[in-house]
Amino acid sequence: MKTYQLLITLRGVQPKIWRRLLVDPRTTMADFHLILQTTLGWTNSHLHSFNVGRKEYAPVDFEMDGTNDYAGLKLNKLLLKEGQKMTYVYDMGDFWEHDILLEAIIQDDPAEVLPRCIAGKRSSPLEDSGGAHGYMELLKAVGNPKHPEYEEISEWAGNFDPEFFDMAMINAMLQEEEIGRASCRERV
Repeated sequence: MKTYQLLITLRGVQPKIWRRLLVDPRTTMADFHLILQTTLGWTNSHLHSFNVGRKEYAPVDFEMDGTNDYAGLKLNKLLLKEGQKMTYVYDMGDFWEHDILLEAIIQDDPAEVLPRCIAGKRSSPLEDSGGAHGYMELLKAVGNPKHPEYEEISEWAGNFDPEFFDMAMINAMLQEEEIGRASCRERV
């Protein structure tokens, strides 16, 4: 069974926040969005789109000008060969841009459950934290009790740990929700 090995990297933040996933290439873009939401720890609370070259894809009900409806569209129709890239944008206000690289097309054991996360680093930013710039400012405040906004931001951010990454938890959530398997049940 062919499987896509994808590297997802959040733009504009340092140190890098990234995930490496194994995904069935026949996964619909709607399911792939949910896979990304789960893997990155986002809450699916905002609009999103995928960009490949000069084309942008989103659900038709978002009514976003200039986008193509991705209903029924599968990942293997947008990413065709190793080294190809796309961009995933989440939250058009904060504008979180993620680079998605098709690192490899591999033969995966059909008995292995997909999708699954095989590596990653750091927690994704909190929802509504102001995009890459706002998030970098949040990190400065949360990590410094002498920062003028430390108390306010710490109260808002709660026990947020920017270094947290739990691959086992991510994979359990992917399987619990059966994300990405509805459109490609016949793994053979």
